[in-house]
Amino acid sequence: MANRMNTKLDLAKNWLPRYTGTQIDEFGDYILLTNFSNYLTAFADRFNCEIRGEKNPMQTATNRSGLSIVNIGMGSPNAATVMDLLSARKPKGVLFLGKCGGLKRSTEIGHFILPTAGIRGEGTSNDYFPPEVPALPSFKLHKFVSDKIVKYGQEYRTGVVYTTNRRLWEWDADFKAYLKRIQALAIDMETATIFIVGHANSIARGALLLVSDLPLIPEGIKTEESDRMVTRKYTDLHLQIGIEAMTEIEVKGEAIKHFRYE
Repeated sequence: MANRMNTKLDLAKNWLPRYTGTQIDEFGDYILLTNFSNYLTAFADRFNCEIRGEKNPMQTATNRSGLSIVNIGMGSPNAATVMDLLSARKPKGVLFLGKCGGLKRSTEIGHFILPTAGIRGEGTSNDYFPPEVPALPSFKLHKFVSDKIVKYGQEYRTGVVYTTNRRLWEWDADFKAYLKRIQALAIDMETATIFIVGHANSIARGALLLVSDLPLIPEGIKTEESDRMVTRKYTDLHLQIGIEAMTEIEVKGEAIKHFRYE
């Protein structure tokens, strides 16, 4: 008789290795998420560690100090999936290193954003909580990240990020007008989902976003050439800040408590 998987945890324990090619106990206590393969390879090269799951939907690498990185792919469904699957590991903290489009004149390409909240425009998160529940990070985790940004003398902004499932929207004048009305600081495809599904699974979570384009102005829309420039100039620092922040939490042994609304 086939094994029965009757609970969400049963499924997550079975599926996490299947999706990543990595056994549950091979993940570290702290985890970086990315949706760019070059972040994963740069991490593996830096720490001389193996990339696992190259034929799986998601790939991972873990260094000797117990910090893991997972390439989750693009979009909120993938973000929700990995946060559900990580409930099998129960990490002490998860930090998403993503890119975003800056929506304000105060944001420039190369700036970092520490979101104070995410607007749930993607729809995926509605399967976890009603739409009126705010998508929030774990602010203590963000404190460690902000310290590292300051250490490197970088510009960063805090504010609300709009998360969407739409990748191609820059042509849509009505949607751009909507983004201006809600006064979001930036737009991406994962952050609000990670915050909500992390909350649903009692996982401390945060996001450090790199402004890679300015999509509300014609000359600011991302192209292949502009994306290569951003990758060349900012990827290493983005990854470095994430590594140092999560490693410092581990070294200091500070617990990041998860508080439920009830």
